[in-house]
Amino acid sequence: MALRFACVALLAALAGCGHEALPTPAQIEALAMTAAQRGDPASEQRLQRLAAQGATVAQRELGILYRARPAARADAQRLLLQAAQAGDAQAAFHLGELYRLPAAGIALDPAAAWPWYQRAAEGGQAKAALQLGLMAKNGNGVPRDAAVAARWLQLAAELGNAHAMFLLSYVYREGEGVARDPARAAALLEEAAEHEYPSALQELALTTQDATRAGHLMKEATEHRRNNWNRF
Repeated sequence: MALRFACVALLAALAGCGHEALPTPAQIEALAMTAAQRGDPASEQRLQRLAAQGATVAQRELGILYRARPAARADAQRLLLQAAQAGDAQAAFHLGELYRLPAAGIALDPAAAWPWYQRAAEGGQAKAALQLGLMAKNGNGVPRDAAVAARWLQLAAELGNAHAMFLLSYVYREGEGVARDPARAAALLEEAAEHEYPSALQELALTTQDATRAGHLMKEATEHRRNNWNRF
């Protein structure tokens, strides 16, 4: 009986050979940060092993890492597709970016980006909802549609995206795809400014009747434009 249990244990150990226990998503993201920021080969190799084991977060993080490498963009597309199909909203967003933005190795295809942005937005990715709003507003890859644009910008704003709040303030001010609502437009502009969006701060500075507040707002807009240029 003891020999039988020993054999079972040995077979179980052999079956697990070559597979490491999956870290938590936060641990995988920390590993990816080390690989990206320090150029650490050991961290990247571990990410590769975890992705090969089917770890969705590792597939996403490795795909994001490979997006920055022209020679690896086909691998980035494959990995992000795997993660997005497994339900990872962040991977869906980056897959949309891969299709929408000009990049060597991947054909520019805004229309192909749309469904992945939509998956990402429905999964809570504010920047994906923002891009859907911009694409519908400008007719980029999809028919121009002000009402559709307003709907996605509204979602992005609800998810906390200050750029979307700023754009939506114009939508309500001009009545583009929605009924005109100057009060709603003003509230959205203030909300975008509270989120430190430089263009909103600047517009408030130019329209307020309070000279002291205008000076503070313009100074704040300049500082955030310089220090947070890639935040939004």
